[in-house]
Amino acid sequence: MRAAEPSPDPAEGAVRPGAITSESGGLMDVLNVAAIMLDAEGKIALWSPQAEKLFGYSAEEALGRPAARVMVHEQHHELVQRLFAEVMGGEGNWAGVFPVRHKDGTSLLVEFRNMRLEDDRKHLYALGLATEQSTLRQVERDLALSTRLIAQSPIGLAVVDSELRYITVNPALERINGLAAHEHVGRHVREALPFLDTVAIESDMRQVLATGVPILDRESVGHTPADPDNQHAWSVSFYRLESSNGRVLGLAVSVVDVTERHRATSEVAAARRRLTLVADASMRIGTTLDLDRTARELAEVSVPDLADVAAVDVLDSALNGRTGPVVHEGPATFRALAVAAAFSTDAIRAADQPGEVARYEVDRLVTHCVNTGRPVRVSHVEEDDLRRIARSPEAAELLAAAGVHSYMAVPLIARGEVLGALDLKRTRNPEPFNDDDELLAGELAARAAVCIDNARWHRQVRNTALTLQRSLLPQQPSDQPGLEIANRYEPAQAASEVGGDWFDVIPLSGEKTALVVGDVMGSGINAAVTMGQLRTATRTLAELDLAPDEVLRHLDRITDRMGQTITTCVYAVYDPHQAQCLISTAGHLPPVLARPGRPPELLDLPTGVPLGVGGFPYRTTTFDLRPGDELVLYTDGLVETRDEAIDVRLDLLLSLLGAPERTLDATCEVLLQTLRQPGDHDDVALLIARARTHP
Repeated sequence: MRAAEPSPDPAEGAVRPGAITSESGGLMDVLNVAAIMLDAEGKIALWSPQAEKLFGYSAEEALGRPAARVMVHEQHHELVQRLFAEVMGGEGNWAGVFPVRHKDGTSLLVEFRNMRLEDDRKHLYALGLATEQSTLRQVERDLALSTRLIAQSPIGLAVVDSELRYITVNPALERINGLAAHEHVGRHVREALPFLDTVAIESDMRQVLATGVPILDRESVGHTPADPDNQHAWSVSFYRLESSNGRVLGLAVSVVDVTERHRATSEVAAARRRLTLVADASMRIGTTLDLDRTARELAEVSVPDLADVAAVDVLDSALNGRTGPVVHEGPATFRALAVAAAFSTDAIRAADQPGEVARYEVDRLVTHCVNTGRPVRVSHVEEDDLRRIARSPEAAELLAAAGVHSYMAVPLIARGEVLGALDLKRTRNPEPFNDDDELLAGELAARAAVCIDNARWHRQVRNTALTLQRSLLPQQPSDQPGLEIANRYEPAQAASEVGGDWFDVIPLSGEKTALVVGDVMGSGINAAVTMGQLRTATRTLAELDLAPDEVLRHLDRITDRMGQTITTCVYAVYDPHQAQCLISTAGHLPPVLARPGRPPELLDLPTGVPLGVGGFPYRTTTFDLRPGDELVLYTDGLVETRDEAIDVRLDLLLSLLGAPERTLDATCEVLLQTLRQPGDHDDVALLIARARTHP
């Protein structure tokens, strides 16, 4: 038994599985190469099927016969014999074009490659390989044309195999990718082009290999070693390459640089985005006269379309009512109003948080911005730039960790005064700030600055009115004979100006007490002044010990003489000795009476007309107010809202007052916290009196 032979080592030329195939359709089939072997006497010893097809003779007709008589015209016999002798004599191979006779008598020009062969017995043979000259020349022309087209084409061209490895690239693609041909050939696409999105590219390639459906004009964007500082765009197409019998050979890739088209398209799209952003800013910025909200609106509009992080900082001097010149000098003290980011980032921690006051030295970029009244832009931020951007070394480290690579500060200027700055940073957005971004930021800042200026002046006027109003309201009134008293005044929570709501507790003769709540229509300083006048008049009339309806009648005449002033009011007098309360209203919401063990109720009183209407009588109503009973007087800002009916709100008020007994101060807090809503546009005056045993 013979021992098994060792398996061939692949490294020593072993044939890989699948390397041997019976498939046709290659170049040899296109050329239809015929093989003919002659013995030492010039007789045909082997005759291939291609020879039969090329010359017309079957193997039976050709084998054993002298080749010269079968294939050559008589006039060429001598030449053929001489050439045959040279080949067989060992003088070298012979190649050339020779006229051959076809079986049908016609002549063919055939390209020959002849060579001498020797077997193990030292017998000599001549092997001839032949193909029709016209076919060979056509293939040569096609190949030359293809080679020149590929080499001279301004379009980048490549061929990759079925494993997505480069086989060949033309000079145009070398220039596009910034890589020499030898840096492509033999490497996978992902290895040769790591600077592009090769995951998507190879996915498209595999799809074309699998389906045979070309992918045309697929745009790819990136930076290449040929031009690493600028982004380029390419139109890429993939076609599957197949042999004549349909075998998949690989892919043809064409690449066209469309950077200018891409930039033009991007610029048009960017212009549309800028117009959209400006329009959006016009709608969103300055929706109220609230300074902080206006700043937040500006910061939020700026991200993410313009910046990844935006901050709005206003000069502290501008908020304190002190106007300054257009050009400032020296360090700047800012109050942070708003910070916004497109995503969670350390850059937020580096920014001054809303409400914080920070001093920036003259070397800081934001200080330079407000001192000159001009934008400051650092397109490519370096380490030294971060120290001039951040408030501290620690903040600079946070900005570096966040990847801040581009920075811009734009002044907020309104009516010739620099109010502060819009501070912008880019981290994820790879593009640096450019001239168009600066123009857009300037447009947003200009629009917002006017709104911020209006808001800060409104805040100052509001604060003035609020200070005036609080000064006109009574100080915390003390408990009166037979009464425990609690009160609250809250200005509007929205940016609207403060109104003319007031309350008062007036001691009267005989240990009686007058309780007053009123609401002057309008807002601002005028309403506060009117409220002060009416409060003074009410105190004067109260000293006369008049009935509530008489007090309101006199107040109506006084209000009418003020002109264009409408006021609602409720006036009550409590007598602890009689445990009775006399009350009259002028267009005011009904008070609430809460008795122990009974549900609270709205007092059913003659409403009366508001003060200032004139000519209508008022009526006084008397009811018992015994120890433990509570009388709740309030203005409409406590219960009126824009989205709920007044009956629903009054029912909620009654339910809150029906809870187990608590202190009056606690009741005030519960009512305000539950009934008041963020952004309420009206102020509130609340007065609660609880009767107690009086000696």
